[in-house]
Amino acid sequence: MENSHPPISTSPQKKRLLSLDVLRGITVVGMILVNNSGGKLSYDSLQHSAWNGLTLCDLVFPFFLFIMGVSTYIALSKFHFQASGSVVRKVLKRTLVILCIGWAIHWFHFICDGDFFPFAHLRLTGVLPRIALCYCVVSFVALYVNHKYIGWIIGCLIAGYAVLLCIGNGYAPDDTNLLAIIDRNVLGADHLYHKSPIDPEGLTSTLSAIAHTLIGFCCGKIILAKEALEQKTLKLFVAGFILMACGFVLTEALPLNKRIWSPTFVLVTCGLAAMLQSVLIYFIDMKEKKNWCRFFEIFGVNPLFLYVLSEVAAIVIGATGSKPVIYEGVHFLITDPYLASAVYALAFTLLMGACGYPLYKKKIYIKI
Repeated sequence: MENSHPPISTSPQKKRLLSLDVLRGITVVGMILVNNSGGKLSYDSLQHSAWNGLTLCDLVFPFFLFIMGVSTYIALSKFHFQASGSVVRKVLKRTLVILCIGWAIHWFHFICDGDFFPFAHLRLTGVLPRIALCYCVVSFVALYVNHKYIGWIIGCLIAGYAVLLCIGNGYAPDDTNLLAIIDRNVLGADHLYHKSPIDPEGLTSTLSAIAHTLIGFCCGKIILAKEALEQKTLKLFVAGFILMACGFVLTEALPLNKRIWSPTFVLVTCGLAAMLQSVLIYFIDMKEKKNWCRFFEIFGVNPLFLYVLSEVAAIVIGATGSKPVIYEGVHFLITDPYLASAVYALAFTLLMGACGYPLYKKKIYIKI
């Protein structure tokens, strides 16, 4: 996601919306927090649903993709969505950089385990590869497709994916799931997630994630519209509520499921993200209640950098054997293993914030 935005029209003057950075920061904080529990036990809200269902943890990544869609609209609007050579090169370069960083993190994990050439079993999927693919596809749709058709593209992707799940045993948490079969045949089993039969960031379910990011893109259009900020905020909240309501209505037929990125998961999480964004706009940008959100702004202006730093730091701490020692020290002071695990995760997140604070103070934005 872009770390800075062009001025946003509010009427009668233009004004930057700090709330965009804050929501982005909230999602990055959440991603770091849930990925770095200290012990084997953690609160249910800090764990992903085992299969069907929705926890607080399940909201983090979809919120990230939603805000990336918003940011993509804002970034490309500076070029009036014209597909010039420089814009296309910029999109492709950023896609490749994010992909390579994602793969490099997986590679670094193997290196720390003593395997320097893990190419035969290096995971090709993951959070950053999904971010890269969604960013790339949405950017090219924005540049080459008339925007009046984007709603139809979203509808076709969601409906088509729903059909694929229904005819392909898509809700089966085993190897018979068509999503797993396609991913294994296209990428190879050795290059997928190994802790479950279904890769949570698999190639097939990325189709649904692209629709998800496109919804964020459309919400970016609402935010950037030449209307009074109050009107835009209300429109965004209503749009989010409709998306969420439609998603919950359809859960009887298509349950919420983060691991396969089900159509209802897209609708509900995009709806919640849009509603939260509108609430943040109201309090931060309209009412100017900003003092509470500086911590999240630190993460929001350098989101991918701090996320990548957290992944690398977690690998190093794990490889050196420091994690169990630190956690045992926390657990000695806090006997409840759930609370001790959460405190470890919070301390790790605060450490990442401390690394990002000097960049924030000096207005250094590391774009990935």
